Amino acid sequence: MLERSLVDLVSLPQPDLKTFFRHGRLASIPSQLKKRQIILGKLVEEFEPDRHYPEIEVNRMLVEFHEDVASLRREMISFKLMSRSRGIYRRI
Repeated sequence: MLERSLVDLVSLPQPDLKTFFRHGRLASIPSQLKKRQIILGKLVEEFEPDRHYPEIEVNRMLVEFHEDVASLRREMISFKLMSRSRGIYRRI
């Protein structure tokens, strides 16, 4: 049976971020959930906690990493890395 404790899962080797980035840009948005979470966690570090960002500023920051800013924004919201209210984003 495939039972693992939370400690076992957390201690699994993490993918090397260099695999996903080329010249500072995200080569592609990973399709695997865990890899996508790791990438989004890295991208959200670009945003200051407790600062409010209008959508256009979020787009300007994210386009530096990948052209599909809408997907990146949506994923950061769905993974609860950022919140959005009335077009204003905030890092959680």
